[in-house]
Amino acid sequence: MTNNKGFAMVVLFVCMTIIIGGCGRGAKESVVAEKYPSKPITIIVPYAAGGSADLLARALEKSSQKHLGQPLVVVNVPGGAGTVGINEVAGANPDGYTLGVTGASLLLQPLYGQTRYHYPTALEPLVNVVASPTVAVCLAEKPWNNVSDLVSYAKQYPGEIKFGHSGLGGAVHIVGEMFAQEAGINIVQVPFKGDSESLAALLGGHIQLIFTYNSATLMEHAKTGKIKILGVAEEKRLTITGLEKVPTFKELGINVEFGFWTGIVAPKGMPAAEKARLTAGLQGMINDPGFKKSMEDMGLLVEYLGPDEFSTRWVEDNAKLTKMVKDTGIVELIASQKK
Repeated sequence: MTNNKGFAMVVLFVCMTIIIGGCGRGAKESVVAEKYPSKPITIIVPYAAGGSADLLARALEKSSQKHLGQPLVVVNVPGGAGTVGINEVAGANPDGYTLGVTGASLLLQPLYGQTRYHYPTALEPLVNVVASPTVAVCLAEKPWNNVSDLVSYAKQYPGEIKFGHSGLGGAVHIVGEMFAQEAGINIVQVPFKGDSESLAALLGGHIQLIFTYNSATLMEHAKTGKIKILGVAEEKRLTITGLEKVPTFKELGINVEFGFWTGIVAPKGMPAAEKARLTAGLQGMINDPGFKKSMEDMGLLVEYLGPDEFSTRWVEDNAKLTKMVKDTGIVELIASQKK
């Protein structure tokens, strides 16, 4: 009887130790979560200073102290079409102190060859911040007042129209190729090192058409009558000032829709409590009136998506882009460029 009583006491002691230990760990984790963030957060922009991704990060930085209690430190790490900086994010400690700014082009890189990380699985989508509509633009002097005019001309003169875009294999290039395919026309793609270069080539008369998402710069030229914005690759018409009357490709009978987006990511494996605190702070920063005004001035549409919705968008866009690069032959084109 005594032995049974002693055994019971040992079991009770072990159980209490486990319970107390568990409570201690829970309390410790709770304290850590409550303290987060306790130091500045680095946000890596994988492009040079001055671009839309950089300006977006710096606009978020202005209200980070208010909504997170710590400053964001913007670090530009350009190179490799955005992969150099994103590799730093993917390889960082998933403690919530290293974030990255990225767009839909991130999903494309693994489709074109080996990358250090498979970004869709190595990164944690936190929040989508803005949408950047892709538009088709020509010089005002051209005889095309709408997409139908453009398509009719291209069918009459196959291969004569050259369209510019911001980079071989990028999301904007894909939209241009899909447009041509869906419209049944032959137009020749001309890659440039960014939207500013393709726009300069259009204004200089070196190409006849561009597909771009740099709507802020476009609006200035549209106001002076230098260019025409023919159509937009969106599901619905835009609410951006000056673009409300631009028809979508879909309503013009061309089934092309792809919204270019920019969001914030973190290394995979971030603790749930810290992630919740961080995403709540980011939501406050994105909804801040000052930030919204900055984005509107840049011609960008604030489109907040939380972690779950943003993750769903990643999955859907990954599938969509995989099909688009296959259907347009862009995968083979990229491969031939590497030989």
